[in-house]
Amino acid sequence: MKILIIGGNGTIGKKVSAYFSKSHEVIIGGRKSGDVIIDIADKNSIKKTFESSGKLDAIICIAGEAKWAAFDEMSEDDFYIGLKSKLMGQVNLVRLGQEYLNDKGSFTLTTGILADDPVELTTSAAMVNGAIHSFVKAVALELKNGQRVNIVSPGLVEDAVEKYEAYFPGHNPIPMKKVVNAYAKSVLGKGTGKIIRIYDNS
Repeated sequence: MKILIIGGNGTIGKKVSAYFSKSHEVIIGGRKSGDVIIDIADKNSIKKTFESSGKLDAIICIAGEAKWAAFDEMSEDDFYIGLKSKLMGQVNLVRLGQEYLNDKGSFTLTTGILADDPVELTTSAAMVNGAIHSFVKAVALELKNGQRVNIVSPGLVEDAVEKYEAYFPGHNPIPMKKVVNAYAKSVLGKGTGKIIRIYDNS
C-alpha cells in the first residue's frame, strides 16, 4: 500500500511510520519536515500535498493543534486555533482526500482521551476531539467506493509521559505498541466509522 502519514515524525507518528514502512510505501508529511510539507490548517496546503503525492491507499493524520489554557483566559480566537487546525484540518483531509484515495482506501484520524475524560485547561481540545468523533460516525455513512474512515483516540502515551504527566494525574500510560496496533487495526482492518479508544482507566 501507499500510505501518507501526516505528523509522521512526531511522538506517535514516528512509531506508526516505522511500523508501516516495514511492508508498505510510506510518505511522511509534516509542517517543518518530511517527504512533503503540509499544514492541515490550510486547505490549499492539503490540496497541494495530495496533488504531489498522487493516488493513495491510506491517509493517516496524527497532527493538529488546540490551545490549552484556563477557560476564563480563552478568547474566541484561542478556540479557533483548534477549530481550524485539529478539527477542520482533519475534516478537510477527508473532504479533499476522497478524490485522491483509491477505492477501498482508508482515512485514519487522531483525537484523544480528552473527548471522553477531559482534564483542566482542555475545554478547546476536548470540544474539538468530541466534534471529530461525531464527524467520523456521520461521514462514514456517506463515503463512496468502499472508502473507510476511523479514529484512533489514545490516552497518555508512554513516550509523552515526561512532557504531559503533570496534566494527567492518575492516568496510566499507554504502551506504544498498543497505540501502533490501533493504527494497524484501522488501516489493515475492515471497520469504518469506528472510534478506536486506547484508554487505561483502571
